[in-house]
Amino acid sequence: MIVMNDFRRQVAALRPELDRAIARVLESGWYILGEEVRAFEAELAAHVGAAHAVGVGNGMDAIELALRALDVGPGDEVITTPLSAFATALAIVRAGARPVFVDIDEESYALDPARVEAAITPRTRAIVPVHLYGQAADLEALGELARRRGLLLVGDAAQAHGATFGGRDVGGFGEAVAYSFYPTKNLGAFGDGGAVVTNDAARAARLRTLRDYGQAERYRHVERGLNSRLDELQAAILRVKLAGLSAQNRRRRALAERYRAALAGLPLVLPVEKPYGRSVYHLFVVRCARRDALQRSLRERGVQTLVHYPVLLPHQPALQPLGITGSWPVAERCAAELLSLPIYPELTDDEVDQVAAAAQDFFA
Repeated sequence: MIVMNDFRRQVAALRPELDRAIARVLESGWYILGEEVRAFEAELAAHVGAAHAVGVGNGMDAIELALRALDVGPGDEVITTPLSAFATALAIVRAGARPVFVDIDEESYALDPARVEAAITPRTRAIVPVHLYGQAADLEALGELARRRGLLLVGDAAQAHGATFGGRDVGGFGEAVAYSFYPTKNLGAFGDGGAVVTNDAARAARLRTLRDYGQAERYRHVERGLNSRLDELQAAILRVKLAGLSAQNRRRRALAERYRAALAGLPLVLPVEKPYGRSVYHLFVVRCARRDALQRSLRERGVQTLVHYPVLLPHQPALQPLGITGSWPVAERCAAELLSLPIYPELTDDEVDQVAAAAQDFFA
């Protein structure tokens, strides 16, 4: 079976460095908010070209805390995409705001800037673009709109570690950018983890307070924060992986190009790279009118695939009490047709060819 991810291959390749990093933490006797977290925060900030990074417990907390650090809360509306992981919407709700969903661009699968302005109301405070599947949203158009309308721009880069817009890392855009280090991500921990990057020192300081029960100093709680602290062990592991992230992303791009060549000519819509950005292919997602049949056929031929995401966020049962209404025809169509094929740096060229051959067999 060719699986979506085989973490054992990455561990095997990095085992000596990982063993040293883990031993360093165990021997330090300090496991929460210590030197490893501080070092990782500095290295992550430098990598994305931001002034500050704040490690937190997971990607959802990263979005929530970024919004709260910007005073987004009850009575506010936050515009985002209907096609994303539930964490994007749940973080907005947990911050006290109301998500407003706007349809997507059919090529990038990210927020369509042309549709965003019509959704702005007097209650709108922020836009949360999701850099989905590894490709940047249109940050120039969204950033210009945010500036013109006095809105905050908070990026969700959970799937876009190392993705660029106009040659710059997506982590350098907007008031804050949230990251997830869930194990499947391009930069994945051995458990949960997340971070917020920002260029504002005061905002970074507030994020550090919010992540630690709202403590401005020990036992003095100035806000109702969270227990959302990236631990030392995950930070040490992430430092090892961050050093190789650029090379890993280059391998993902090479695998994507191999897929693109091997699948050319089939009745599939292949990923499109926008001229403004450089994707890091967190996922290689194709569109097929017979998606479910193709997925069954690939499974029978020994290929695991996944659907990201079959149910739009405004249709999730947990959000129904909000009374969200609207129409998202592009996102609806994509949700019914998108299929994620295996792609991770340790996947071999031969395995890509096998996946492509299985797809060719289905259409033949």
